[in-house]
Amino acid sequence: MTQVVVLPHVELCPEGAVLEIAPGESICDGLLENGIDIEHACEKSCACTTCHVIVREGFRSLESAEDLEEDMLDKAWGLEPNSRLSCQAIVTETPLVVEIPRYTINMVSEGGKRS
Repeated sequence: MTQVVVLPHVELCPEGAVLEIAPGESICDGLLENGIDIEHACEKSCACTTCHVIVREGFRSLESAEDLEEDMLDKAWGLEPNSRLSCQAIVTETPLVVEIPRYTINMVSEGGKRS
């Protein structure tokens, strides 16, 4: 199992969390399985940006994003050089530190932003 530290998020994880996620599993699935209800409006099909995360540590251990993910990330709120869609980022054996941005663009839900 790989240690994934999730930095505090006002709504989803106010205290932060330290998770154990199996290598080969997506960050998104690992978060969901551990009770962190990150949005994933497209059901993890790389068709939206609601599961956007910023990988603060361990970014280089992840496989490079494919073109479709890069295209979607261009639309994400708060994009940073170490941003990934958590549904596409597969955990390796390297520990990670992940931040869930405060806002997300969700064209499906009313309001479109998580506060």
